[in-house]
Parts: sequence; structure tokens; C-alpha cells
Amino acid sequence: MVGTDHLPLSRHVEMHLGGDGPFAAEMGTILGRIAFIGRRLSHDIARAPLLGRLGLAGGDNVSGEAQKKLDVVANDLLVEGFSGIGSIAMILSEELDEPLLPDGGGGGAYVLCIDPIDGSSNTEINGPLGTIFGIYRRRGGGAGAGIPLPQGSEIVAAGYILYGPSTLLVYTAGDGVYGFTLDAGQGEFLLTHDRIRCPAKGRYYSANLGGRRGWDLNLGRYLDWVTEKDPGTRRPYSLRYIGALVADLHRSLIEGGLYFYPGSAGKPDGKLRLLYECAPLAFLTEQAGGRASTGTRRILELETHTAHQRCPLVIGSADEVAIYEGFLKNGKPN
Repeated sequence: MVGTDHLPLSRHVEMHLGGDGPFAAEMGTILGRIAFIGRRLSHDIARAPLLGRLGLAGGDNVSGEAQKKLDVVANDLLVEGFSGIGSIAMILSEELDEPLLPDGGGGGAYVLCIDPIDGSSNTEINGPLGTIFGIYRRRGGGAGAGIPLPQGSEIVAAGYILYGPSTLLVYTAGDGVYGFTLDAGQGEFLLTHDRIRCPAKGRYYSANLGGRRGWDLNLGRYLDWVTEKDPGTRRPYSLRYIGALVADLHRSLIEGGLYFYPGSAGKPDGKLRLLYECAPLAFLTEQAGGRASTGTRRILELETHTAHQRCPLVIGSADEVAIYEGFLKNGKPN
């Protein structure tokens, strides 16, 4: 639903979460800092060719993927931006080998898990990019390196920033999903999408089909099903794949459809990371009425064992994800 009142993000958080004073104040601070980082990144991404920030940075991240210069810029902004924010006890980032304990966060009640730049392979082609974040309640006990890794059940807020023709920040704090468009003139994220609801059905699917030869045979049957002609179920579906998870998911939230990145013979756990990609987007999608799973199990029920743990993902319209799960289990829709 598109809003018309254009509330600033800070005011929306204050009004929407005002019934819980401490939580509202903490989320206001954290989301405000994420918005600040998003504004900076939006500016830097737009000017990256002029600033010499395209191309590789010359190293790999902990997942063995070549870091782009914008990956490093975004991660540095993140670390700098959350220094001294007392509510954040620990930060997990795709671009950090180990969890970071930010200055002043020893007593913080939350753990921030973030992918600073999602879709960085799009940087050289001027394609959409994103930032994904999840805010988890810190479990009791532990200090410093002893802070336990969060579980999906402990997530309290999540969202993403989509850097496209406009810059859009989408978030949930457990009661609906809201989208805010950056007004660069005002330097504010303003409410433009009030209570986003993911359609139960859709006609789009998003996936990197280059890996299909290594997928479960039942997913081949699913692809045959979505691409065959059947007017009664509005098939064939259309393939739409941008290569930035945030952008592909955003289409599903607005227009219906699903995104999937399954495991394969060589990578049974897939490519995507649980804590700072899959779980935050699963929490948000469920809040919008959608569904997110590994294909066999709800994402938010997975146990966390390592900071950079991977898992398969299918996410989007509830009915479409259920059909995918049916194929993976039985080789047919139900």
C-alpha cells in the first residue's frame, strides 16, 4: 500500500513503536544510524565511477569471494557508524572475518548482522545494489568474545536498503512492513509504502539457472511446471533475475512471485548466509504475509552454529513457496 503522509523514518518509528518506550528508543537509534549509513552509501554508489570506487579491492572476504571496492567502503562506513552506539553489543558482517565488538557496546542488548553491499557483482554494470540488516536480541551472559551467536527466533527487527532508480529503505520491527524513499533534497527517508503486503500468488520466479544441473531432480520438474503453458494457473511464469537478492525479493513483495537459491551437489547448503541475508529477509517477508524456507524447513527455525553459516533459500509469495516446497518433497505441486 502506498502511503501519502510521507512521515520521516524517525517519526514513524517513534509513533509506530511508541507503546514500548525503551524498545522504541533503541530501535530509533539503530534504524536512524542505518538510515544515515544508507544515505552515505546512496551518495557514494551514485558517484563511484567518479571516485575510483569500481572494481576489485584486491582481497577476498571470509566466504572466499573477491571483495569489490564498494564492499570495503560500505563495511568501513558500517563500523564507523556504529562506533559508540551502546545498544549494539556485537556486529556480524559479510566483510568481517570475525564478529566485531564495537566501541561502547559492552552492555548492549542487541546484535547487528549485516550484508553491507548485496549484489556487488552489479557494481560495474550500474545495476541495483542493496544492504541487508537484521537486529537480534542479545542472549544473556557472555561479554566480549563470549557473546553467543544469535538465533533466528531472537530477531526483533530487519530490513533492507535498495539502491536503484530511487533509494528505498524497507523495515519491520515485528508489526508490519514499511518502505521509505530517500528524498536527497531533504536528506530524509520518507514513508511511501505503508504496510507492504506480499501477494499470495505471483507470475515471476527469480533464480540463477546457471547452477540447475547440480540441483535436485525435483527442482527440474518444478522448472518444467512453471514454464509450461496453462492459462488456468497463469503459467508460464516469467523469469526475472537481477542478481541482487534485495532487488529480486522486492519485486516479489510488491508484485508477487518467489526467489530461490537451492543447495546443489557441490554446495548442499547453497550460497546465502543465514544470519545476515536469509533470516532478516525471512522475518521481513513473513511480516508482509509471505513465506521463507530452505525448501523443507522454515528459515527462522534453523539453529545457528557459525557466524557465516549458509543455507538454501526460497522466499516470496506464500502460495508460490508452498508449491516449490511440494515439488522439492514430492516432485509435484502438492
